[in-house]
Amino acid sequence: MQFKTLAKSLALATTLLAAFAAPVSAQVKEHTFKVGIGLSDDHPQAQAVRHFAERLQAKSGGKMNAKLFASGALGNDVSMTSALRGGTLEMTIPDSSTLMSLIKPFGVLNLPLTFNNEAEADAVLDGPFGQKLLAMLPDKGLIGLGFWENGFRHVTNSRRAINTADDLAGLKLRVIQSPLFLDTFNALGTNATPMPFTELYTAMEQKAVDGQENPPATILASKFYEVQKHLVLSRHMYSAWVLLISKKTWDGLSADEKKIVQEAAREATVFERKTIRAFSETALGELKKAGMQITELPAAEQAKLRTKLQPVLAKYGKEFGEETTSELMGELAKARGGK
Repeated sequence: MQFKTLAKSLALATTLLAAFAAPVSAQVKEHTFKVGIGLSDDHPQAQAVRHFAERLQAKSGGKMNAKLFASGALGNDVSMTSALRGGTLEMTIPDSSTLMSLIKPFGVLNLPLTFNNEAEADAVLDGPFGQKLLAMLPDKGLIGLGFWENGFRHVTNSRRAINTADDLAGLKLRVIQSPLFLDTFNALGTNATPMPFTELYTAMEQKAVDGQENPPATILASKFYEVQKHLVLSRHMYSAWVLLISKKTWDGLSADEKKIVQEAAREATVFERKTIRAFSETALGELKKAGMQITELPAAEQAKLRTKLQPVLAKYGKEFGEETTSELMGELAKARGGK
C-alpha cells in the first residue's frame, strides 16, 4: 500500500514538473535562422552572430539556431534587407544608413560629426530615441532586435597621406549607397562613388577607386591594408548596424520563441559591442604592422571639416525631419550631462 502511495506521489510530482516545463518546450519548435552579412567570417560582427546562435541554442534546449552566411554569400546590405521584407531570408545586420531609404529618420544616426564617443551612442541607441526608430520598422516588413556597433569611420586611400581637410580633395572614394554619404564626401571635395561593400576590395585592387571610409575593425578584417597605403583618423561619422529579423519570420514565432530570440539578441548586442571595441583598440596597431601609414587630423583641420559639412548637416537635418533631428540633439545633450 505504501509503495502504491509512493508511486502515485512520484507520478504526480513528475506530472507537475512536466506541466511546469511543458509551456516552454511545447511552444518552441525547431528553427534555424539564416543570417546573411556582407563582412568576413572572422569579423567581430560574424563572431557576434555565432554568439547569438549559441545563446539561442542554450535558451531553447537546442531547438533554435542561427546559421551564418558571411562575405556577401547571400547578397549585399540592400538586397538582403529586401529579402527580409519579402520573407525569403530570416536575418541580416545592415548599416543603419541602408534603412534611410525606407524610413528617413534612420538617417540622423549618420549625420556627420554628431557623436563624440561610444558612450553617447549607446545612450541614444539604447534609450527612447533608438527604440522609437526600431518601432518604425514593422510597417516596412522588418523587426529590429537592437543596434550593434560598427564604430567611427575613417578614410583610407592608395594615393597620399591626409594631413589637412583639403588633402581629401580629388580622391575617388567609394561610399555607402546613400545620398547622405554622397553629399558628405562631395562636400569634402572628393569624387564620391556609391558601390556595394562586396565589390569594394576588387575595385581598390584594380584602382577603380582610390579609397574608401570605414571603421578600423572593418579595414583590418577585410584586409584593405593589402590595397591601401594611407589611413587618416577622420572620425567623420559614427556608424551603427541594426540587427534585423524578417517580420514574416517573426510573425510565425510563438510568444516563447520571440522571447528567446529577444533575450539572445540582447546578450549578443552586449557581446558584439565589447568584442568590436576590443578589436578596434588593437586594429590600428595591426594596420601599422601591415604597412599602413596612419595620420590624424589636428583639431583645427577637424573644425574645417565641420565648416565644409554645414550645408550637408542643414539639408539632411530637414530631410530626416527637423523634429527627429532636434530629438536626437536633445538626447545627446542629456548623455553629455546637459538638462
